[in-house]
Amino acid sequence: MVMAAGLGKRMRPLTASQPKPLVRVAGKPLIDHALDRLADAGVAKAVVNVHYLADSLEAHLKERSNPAITISDERDELLETGGGMIKAQSNLPDPFFCLNADNIWLDGPKNAFHDLSRVWDPVRMDALLLVVPHSRAANFNGPGDFHMDTLGRLRRRQTGRIAPFIYTGIQLVSHRLLREAPEGKFSTNVLWNRAMEEDRLFGTGFTGQWFEVGTPEAIKPTEIALGRG
Repeated sequence: MVMAAGLGKRMRPLTASQPKPLVRVAGKPLIDHALDRLADAGVAKAVVNVHYLADSLEAHLKERSNPAITISDERDELLETGGGMIKAQSNLPDPFFCLNADNIWLDGPKNAFHDLSRVWDPVRMDALLLVVPHSRAANFNGPGDFHMDTLGRLRRRQTGRIAPFIYTGIQLVSHRLLREAPEGKFSTNVLWNRAMEEDRLFGTGFTGQWFEVGTPEAIKPTEIALGRG
């Protein structure tokens, strides 16, 4: 699943007349960077949720055949990340990859989806998040998201401290994570919190370079780095 329904407020003014997934970086819309990586990894089908300026995003996606696209329509109500997965659940395999539409990265020795698949253990895990250390996160200036123990179990950053790992926006998810979910719109954090309490939220370190592209100012340095890459 590709999360593409957000309002893109941090990317204004570029998102005043277009959805954030259509903002171009290195000559290509953000969502095509993500979809191309899925296609390169052999993923044949993708569900994309839409809300803000949905018609223009759908029109763009109709031009793609690889991966084949199914639209999850959230025009009437933006369901956030958790609610979006619940709405699309019937069209998703178990487990499924889930990624943000604005992800850009350079793979390491293996592609990001291989990194997740290699570590995945359905007996122990409800979700496996691809995380990256600060040294591999370009344009990122925050304090980080998670601590990870030697077994890969994740714990949230403590208030007032720096966490060594940043969530890349890419994860492998079991339908078990989605069980007994709230109705309507809610964040995936609700499901992650329960999985953490049950020791079923895990992470694996990304072996490539990941780029935070949340604001217009991040576009140019990302394009320069991609040109070198």
